Amino acid sequence: MPTIDQARQWYADADPIHDFEHILRVLAMAERLAKAEGADLEIVRVAALLHDAADAAPDNVEGRLTHHEDAAAFAKKVLQEEGWGEDRIEAVLHCIRAHRFRGTEKPRTLEAMIMFDADKLDVLGAIGVARTFGYAAIAGQPLTGKPSQKFLTTLQKEPDEPHTAYHEYLFKLSRLKDRFHTKTAKLIAEERSRYLDEFFERLHKEERGEL
Repeated sequence: MPTIDQARQWYADADPIHDFEHILRVLAMAERLAKAEGADLEIVRVAALLHDAADAAPDNVEGRLTHHEDAAAFAKKVLQEEGWGEDRIEAVLHCIRAHRFRGTEKPRTLEAMIMFDADKLDVLGAIGVARTFGYAAIAGQPLTGKPSQKFLTTLQKEPDEPHTAYHEYLFKLSRLKDRFHTKTAKLIAEERSRYLDEFFERLHKEERGEL
């Protein structure tokens, strides 16, 4: 099994949103969920260590679209070199391919569900706020601003409309609470989502000078 020290090297050049601290948080949460839900702990741990090991940077727009597939390809090489069996390699690769919110491959195994849940819990709560605003800054987007009526209605932006932290909240974060798979993650997500909702409500009031 890959070690923490090995994994740290894979993220040496990562941006602050997908850096090794993110990996360690996802790993800790994935282990917690796996123990609570009775999943294969080794599969979950390895998937957590490798899930963002390629092309996850916010400013790498093209790479981000396939970073889950690229990370899976990288993971396959790592695990083959370690002598893992094909069935267990594929179990890890499925977890990695299925962890992306905007991806098309859905989690089919308990381990993949846990990988998805652990990764998505890291964009909720206080950490979620920090990462969302950090993502906007790195991508060169405004931190605040009012979405267009089209976006509010359809979640599709007008031409040249920026993607602020609030856009990301509406498009993804506010919709995550219904996407979690495991009972344990759903309970954690409920509390973290409540914090997130309260934060953005306050943000709007401050933008309008009401607070």
